[in-house]
Amino acid sequence: MNIQAEKLELVRLILDTSNPDIIKSIKEFFAKNKTIDFWDTLSQEEKLDIQKGIEEIDNDEIVDYNEFMKSYQ
Repeated sequence: MNIQAEKLELVRLILDTSNPDIIKSIKEFFAKNKTIDFWDTLSQEEKLDIQKGIEEIDNDEIVDYNEFMKSYQ
């Protein structure tokens, strides 16, 4: 089943339910997942590593992957 069909099926299920707990659970699920930013789930060390990598790219301190791998073959 494709994503559009899945969404339509979920809409149908929501419209057919009269259970307020299900509606509440769905709303809570979306609220929770909407507010979580992956950046906030990273450790300080991971954030620093990413920032360092971005700085290296900005400073053109990059190495071509294939060239890098040649030195290890």
